[in-house]
Amino acid sequence: MAKNSGRSPSRRSSGRRGTVTVIEDHVSRSYTRNAKIAFWVVSIVAGLLAATVLADHWHPIVALILGAAIGVGIALPIAAVIAIWPVLRVILWWLPEILATAAVVYGFIILVQHTTLAMRLVVIAMLAAPFAFPKVRHHVMKVAWCVISRHRLRTCFAEFIIGNNRASLPFVLWARPTLVGESVWLWLRPGLAMSDLESRLEQIAAACWADKVTVGRASQSNSALVRIDISRRDALTGRVVSPLTDEINGICDMANQPTLVLDMGNGGLDLDQVTEASVSDASKTATKNGRSEHGKKPGPARDTVTVPAAHGAEDISDYID
Repeated sequence: MAKNSGRSPSRRSSGRRGTVTVIEDHVSRSYTRNAKIAFWVVSIVAGLLAATVLADHWHPIVALILGAAIGVGIALPIAAVIAIWPVLRVILWWLPEILATAAVVYGFIILVQHTTLAMRLVVIAMLAAPFAFPKVRHHVMKVAWCVISRHRLRTCFAEFIIGNNRASLPFVLWARPTLVGESVWLWLRPGLAMSDLESRLEQIAAACWADKVTVGRASQSNSALVRIDISRRDALTGRVVSPLTDEINGICDMANQPTLVLDMGNGGLDLDQVTEASVSDASKTATKNGRSEHGKKPGPARDTVTVPAAHGAEDISDYID
């Protein structure tokens, strides 16, 4: 019979209640270890090089001490950046939101300190007026969806991509809006391939709140650079402006141009006997017959040829050799 330890799951987890883990412990330990290695390597190499150069002008012991100080001064910033890189990475992820929030807060503080209440209301109204237009709101939402998609992709990658002890997930580079959604460029870390994303397209689409997602290579020479196209709406349901519609009116105008019917007779058509007067009479006869027989099915023409008339002119010299 199993013994009861007397500790419930709620008690075991009560110490962590209300806390949020930003950096995992194994990730922090890995970067701390890399920072120590980088510190010693850079300090020794830079110190020896500096001591060698200073030995030409100073005593070797003094040069060695100064070289060690120079090596430590160079290695400390490098090791510090490596140690705090997980935190810097999170700051880079949220950099657009941080800058936007700082601009709004500090901008409003400056506005309050240097203007009156009436002036503040006027400035706020002028800044908010463009959002009354649907086209402005549409463009603002496009940019907002680009920012949201970058965060949703990071969350999705952290759920199904198995990284190493440094959590080497795909690095989200940039995003831009498209006609149907967004396009996001990624940089795949070592150990990842585009096939890892192709097998999870449905999960990525669900994480990004999109209709469908496609992935493809963004560079012909580097397979680590890939692009994810996020589709949120169907482009065929909207109105598409095409230049082909302008050509339809031109075709209709050509079809409505008058035609000249020349009687060939029994002996055929002899172009040497065709004169400008006969062509004009034939054109008038064809027009008269067309008006009188409107609504009737015309019979087959015998020994006639149809010659298109020049639009807006009666000169047919271009058709006669």
